[in-house]
Amino acid sequence: MSGTTTAGNRRTAGVPRQWRGTEASGGSNRWVVLLVLCVSLLLVAVDATVLHVAVPAVTEDLRPGGIELLWIVDVYPLVCASLLILFGTLGDRVGRRRVLLLGYALFGAASAIAAFAPNPQVLIVARALLGVGGAMIMPATLSILRQVFPDRRERALAIGVWSAVAAVGAAVGPLLGGFLVENFWWGSVFLVNLPLMVVALPVGRWLLPESTGDKNGPWDVLGAVMAACGLFCVVLGVKRMGSGAGPLDAVTAAPVLVGVVLLVLFVRRQRRRTHPLVDLKLFARPAFSISVGCIVLALLALVGLELIAAQYLQLVLGLTPLETGLRLLPLTFAAMAAGLVGSRMLQWLGPRVMVAVGFALTALAVLSLTAMGQSDRPAVLVGGFIVLGFGLETTLFSAYESMLNEASSGSAGGAAAIGETSYQLGAGIGIALLGSVMNAAYKPGVSSVPGVPASASSDASQSLGAAYKVSDRLGGHAGEALRSASRAAFVHGLHVTLAVSAGLLLLGALAALRLPKVMECAADDEGSTQGPAEQQGSPDQQGAADQQGTDAPDAPPRLDRATVAAES
Repeated sequence: MSGTTTAGNRRTAGVPRQWRGTEASGGSNRWVVLLVLCVSLLLVAVDATVLHVAVPAVTEDLRPGGIELLWIVDVYPLVCASLLILFGTLGDRVGRRRVLLLGYALFGAASAIAAFAPNPQVLIVARALLGVGGAMIMPATLSILRQVFPDRRERALAIGVWSAVAAVGAAVGPLLGGFLVENFWWGSVFLVNLPLMVVALPVGRWLLPESTGDKNGPWDVLGAVMAACGLFCVVLGVKRMGSGAGPLDAVTAAPVLVGVVLLVLFVRRQRRRTHPLVDLKLFARPAFSISVGCIVLALLALVGLELIAAQYLQLVLGLTPLETGLRLLPLTFAAMAAGLVGSRMLQWLGPRVMVAVGFALTALAVLSLTAMGQSDRPAVLVGGFIVLGFGLETTLFSAYESMLNEASSGSAGGAAAIGETSYQLGAGIGIALLGSVMNAAYKPGVSSVPGVPASASSDASQSLGAAYKVSDRLGGHAGEALRSASRAAFVHGLHVTLAVSAGLLLLGALAALRLPKVMECAADDEGSTQGPAEQQGSPDQQGAADQQGTDAPDAPPRLDRATVAAES
């Protein structure tokens, strides 16, 4: 990473330009910055799930068609996942705070449009704009966090808080959405974003430090567009498979094929460029590539399972959506606890043991949930969800921390975007894969129920909700037999899905054995114990350090805290 010289002071590219009053080795401003970043992340995480419980109200008011309703729900995560790399790397070039503040403004404006959308088409466009704003916000929060906390121990604590907030947002979304829809109207689930954005914009402008990465060479616009279009096509195809479309269906297979081709061309282009958009050499580092793989595996094994568990609680046990959300709260609280204590655990256990133990705990919790049957067992559910939440958050926290530590401050935006993209892809693939497993295990149980016509059995095999509608239509002994058989088939499918999910988690535990054994903090500690003169060093020494940071792929990322301390 090359530096620039202004007013006689040598500055490294990744150092904040407006960071005043906070020394690299102390001070409290960075914790206020963390608070602002967590509020930003909370908004994006809540908005990803807050609409789910408002779908019936939206359907009744706007009367969207089936395809329009799917786009209303899916366009936000689809657009967000597609643009993460584009805006993550753009933030490295033009300034992470600048991209974040623009994301705030767009998020607020799109929320207002969505709240008062007069028809489905306007709501779809507004949700797409929310996805663009979310893609600008998410990698910026993590890359600014990487910059503000150069000390790895403090950064681990900050990432723990950051990941705990993400868990809270995902759980609070349905609860908040249910409360707002019951007491106001469906547009209020979007309107609630406006006061927070009005506060976040000036506060972020005042408190957040501006930072950039290397600016060598032009920004690869064509590469950014190729990555965005490729990810859009892949995620679109994966989401179609998750909604029940066959993988060989032309409308599903075509976008996946186009997306894969574009991503392959993107990778080849990046390898040829002197100044690539994304530093693919990061994947040559086992700690980075294994961490990304662990994020994908964790989400792949659990996101689809979470949706199936929500159906089990509502359709098998007969709980309301609000009661279902409350049943899932222990998982959220356990995840929060894991995020808050994760820093100490990581220093004590090291990345390898912590990620492997997290995967093993999560697999154990998933297997314990096979005790769920057609009758309610609250103690089993609460215990399983607590262990599951703690294990999952332990895994994700450690993987994110190890991944981000491998990236230099100059490429933090690109690394954060890769992590967030792997999260989104893992979630999408998980819904498709585990949904397919569930359907394959469920259908045989309702295909030949005595007294039920073949056409009714075919309709009932689509889902448990569809089976209930068919049984109500049939009535009598045939309807009751179909309802009983479909419940039993769903529970059987749930057990099979739990077993497959546990197997994937155990694969993640094996993959984690390639992570570093200990949490290396020597470079940070060394910087904090030296005096300002020793930290800054001579220009020749700094040049040698720069050369080592750029030429040695296995060397630890070069830190910029010495420059920050000298300038403060």
